[in-house]
Amino acid sequence: MKELLKKGLVTVNGITVTKADTKVDEKTDRIICQGKEYFYRPFVYYMMNKPAGVISATTDIQERTVWDLFCERISEANTGDLTGIPVKDIFPVGRLDKDTVGLLLLTNDGETAHRLLAPSSHVPKKYLVKTDHPLDADAITQLQNGVDIGEKKLTKPALLEYYDGNMLENPEYYLTITEGKFHQVKRMFQAVGREVIYLKRVSMGSLELDISLSEGQVRELTQEEVDALCSKK
Repeated sequence: MKELLKKGLVTVNGITVTKADTKVDEKTDRIICQGKEYFYRPFVYYMMNKPAGVISATTDIQERTVWDLFCERISEANTGDLTGIPVKDIFPVGRLDKDTVGLLLLTNDGETAHRLLAPSSHVPKKYLVKTDHPLDADAITQLQNGVDIGEKKLTKPALLEYYDGNMLENPEYYLTITEGKFHQVKRMFQAVGREVIYLKRVSMGSLELDISLSEGQVRELTQEEVDALCSKK
């Protein structure tokens, strides 16, 4: 940074700045370096369409992590939307199983992450679920009312919706839950005698997976998405 300052490549409000200790107001001052304007943001938010085969962690000795994938996408986007965005302290909000795909939020906003994950918040999480066999009426009722997955209490009532498709040959459902227990969706379907063969998270709270994102791709949230996600209403 000092070298850029010495070369006169930094301006603040149109005035060339050469001293590194120059004080600026991050909310009002316009800072341009080498022709590009920079903005201070305490928090950043990214959406990843998590692929299968990576674990929801920042570090792991043996497994490839979503952090590894995220950093690769940052590196690839040297002229794209992710350029210049700080990546320090970013972490995945919650966990998706290694073989589960879909919406994963990454941020450095601990308060919002805690609110989204706290059991008391009851944030809805919607999944596309493919099963080995169709659900019968009794299984549907159980899932909607709560099932025993081996814990002290039944799961909270869930919303089960049919997904367009051939339900006999390719049974697919949307399941919305407001909890986040370990392997919960898979355990719920196992409790009614069905195996989950494909699982994809499509929404979390107000945030919906961008259908234009291929598996493994990452993008920043729009301001509208951030405002809705961070709203405490």
